[in-house]
Amino acid sequence: MHIQIQCCGIVLMLVLFYFYMRQRRIALHTQRTFLNVFWSTFACIAVDILSIGTIEYRHLFPPVFVDLVAKTYLITLLGVALSALSYMCSDIYRNQGQYRQEMRKYLILTGIGVLGTYLVPIRYHYSADGKQVLYTHGPSLYVTYGMALVFFVTIFYLLHKKKERINPRRREAVCIWLLVWIAASQIQFMYTEILIVGYAGSIGIMVLYLKLENPETNLDRETGLFNSGALYQYTGELYARDRDFSALVMVFENNSFQNVPLKKREQIRMEIAEYLLKLPDSPAFKYAEDEFYILFSDSDAAEQKIQKIRRRFETGWGSEPACLVRPCWLYLPHSHIVDQPQKLLTLVRYIRQDGMEFSENGLLVVEKDSVDQMNREKETEQLILKAMEEDRVEVYYQPIFSTEEQRITSAEALVRIRERDGSVIPPGTFIDIAEESGLILRFGEIVFEKVCRFIQKYPPEEYGLHYIEVNLSVVQCAYDRLAEDYISIMKKHGVDPRFINLEITESASTTAKKTLLGNMDALIQYGIKFSLDDFGTGQSNLNYIVDMPVDIVKFDKSMTNAYFENGRARYVMDAAIHMIHGMDLQIVSEGIETTEQYEAMKNLGISYIQGYYFSKPLPEEEFIRFIDEHRSR
Repeated sequence: MHIQIQCCGIVLMLVLFYFYMRQRRIALHTQRTFLNVFWSTFACIAVDILSIGTIEYRHLFPPVFVDLVAKTYLITLLGVALSALSYMCSDIYRNQGQYRQEMRKYLILTGIGVLGTYLVPIRYHYSADGKQVLYTHGPSLYVTYGMALVFFVTIFYLLHKKKERINPRRREAVCIWLLVWIAASQIQFMYTEILIVGYAGSIGIMVLYLKLENPETNLDRETGLFNSGALYQYTGELYARDRDFSALVMVFENNSFQNVPLKKREQIRMEIAEYLLKLPDSPAFKYAEDEFYILFSDSDAAEQKIQKIRRRFETGWGSEPACLVRPCWLYLPHSHIVDQPQKLLTLVRYIRQDGMEFSENGLLVVEKDSVDQMNREKETEQLILKAMEEDRVEVYYQPIFSTEEQRITSAEALVRIRERDGSVIPPGTFIDIAEESGLILRFGEIVFEKVCRFIQKYPPEEYGLHYIEVNLSVVQCAYDRLAEDYISIMKKHGVDPRFINLEITESASTTAKKTLLGNMDALIQYGIKFSLDDFGTGQSNLNYIVDMPVDIVKFDKSMTNAYFENGRARYVMDAAIHMIHGMDLQIVSEGIETTEQYEAMKNLGISYIQGYYFSKPLPEEEFIRFIDEHRSR
């Protein structure tokens, strides 16, 4: 027998181990199980060499000792199979209790295999002259190979049955490793003088290392900190083991380096990274270019460590003169406010996008109420998506009364969502979230198309209506294809544009005034008119009316109520009405609920009245019946 191939396997594994140990590593459970696989394979090759030497020089040892060494090599094969199974289970059973419970069964099975291998005989096949052992065989080998086969079948079963729980790259790497080992076993079985099973194991370890377990894949190449993939894996294991931890998130906004010269910023970033690398028992991660995470396993001691980190930032960075860098700090005292890493990362995204206010010292402590708010918004997003998919978006119509014609002459289209149980959800529950999530563009098109279908089905002139008002959100007003899309919808349904009045709010022009004016110009040329909605609640008020090409101004309900509750508000409203009429614009007063309010607004010369005094918003068929009833009076 020759040991050259086994020696090559040993050398290969030692080289891999050198590269593995020289890199920074994060304490992942899968890495610990990989080391188990590594050392069990190493032991297998080493004992294989020992057994070959013992058999070659069997005349120097008692027969019992020779058998014992040969059988121990077989036991190491079972050890490799068990460690491979353990490696797979570490991905499948993230919960440590489940993992231990599952592995206990396989340990018992391995113990039975070990006992069987040692108790039954092993035999040696000699050369023709009886001087050289060519290979071993007999019951001991059959027990070992039988048990190893059970483990391999179990591994392939888990790879298929639990594939949704296994990292796809890990599944691929393990499959390659096992196939190499099985192929080597078949070759050695057919050509007994070629002992390559151990070397095949070292090849398998190399595959695992290159595809999965190279620590360098968890490092950010620029800073040397752990990267986003490592953050996801590490926090995933902490959650699976039900380990509470604290997290400090450093966010570098545009003004964080406000007084730092551009040429020094990269140097300072690297200095900060080096400082984070040296933090004891607090792994630091670079999640994005402007976002870094520091995790603390001891939540009780986290605050003291955080104070120390923040004090370091107060001393400045770089050479003289030191430059102050002021990141924003998000502090999660307890990780259990969410239950998985994806939600943790989503929570940070949500807080940043939502623009939650930091304290004076730039720190925001994230508690459970932030999570509850985020979850409510996510649930509402799903509600909107499902309503759009299942056609449960409905349009209600609230009549608008003309004080001059003394009848209903128009209506405002107001959106509602119909729940599956038949209940109706008002817009205050979902409109803001639809805007923040970007769903409002698709949502708004659905509403506008339903209004166009309504106009097509019930021609307004037949019911004495001049137009239907449709609200536009701030996001829609900033959408550069708004005019093109709305004109396309009107053409599709054959709607005369004079029956459409679009409502915009004052805040619509604060972010993209040029885009808004371009959309308005295109739609006005097509024949649509515009109203200014919620007048009195914004910032620009009368100046806004001068800039915007609107025909109607709508007084918000709060402004109407203030007229009756505040003496000063009366003077403001009187002056506003006078100026608006002077610009030859019409006025709609919203929120009118009593006869007193109606008479007061009428006497002020307001052209149109809208509110519960006449009717609440009605579904389209009820609205048409309402119009018919009031026309017949």
